[in-house]
Amino acid sequence: MRVRDVLSRYRRHRKARGAVAVEFAVICPLLATMVFGIVEYGYIFLVQQTLTNAAREGCRVAVLQTTADEEQIEQRVAKVMDAAGVTDYSVSISDTDAEQNEIESYTIEVSVPYSSVSLTGFFGPRDNDLKGVCTMRKEGWTPPDDA
Repeated sequence: MRVRDVLSRYRRHRKARGAVAVEFAVICPLLATMVFGIVEYGYIFLVQQTLTNAAREGCRVAVLQTTADEEQIEQRVAKVMDAAGVTDYSVSISDTDAEQNEIESYTIEVSVPYSSVSLTGFFGPRDNDLKGVCTMRKEGWTPPDDA
């Protein structure tokens, strides 16, 4: 084998390596955007499930006969939210008036700004809130007699 043949093979491979580097430079931003989008969507889905679970846990505490105040409800919601690492949330507690409705129930809404849970801040609506809502009937409640 001659030296000239070896050098010509080396030059051809070097040009091919340059083409691979250019192709990678073109594809890399698109691939990175897709990967970060998938991770962001997965995390937002996790936060949405956490909000729903926190609202459900707060509602379970609210409908018990032994629950006396809203502080116990908020503590239960805080326990679920703290376990997930979400800190910037708000809790709304509302109950139906037993005099006007046949069934007394509680509605708990837990919300968090999208901007405070976004990992990248690049994907999704920045001005919306993620919300978890749960409504349950008061346990052991009987409607008042009209007699």
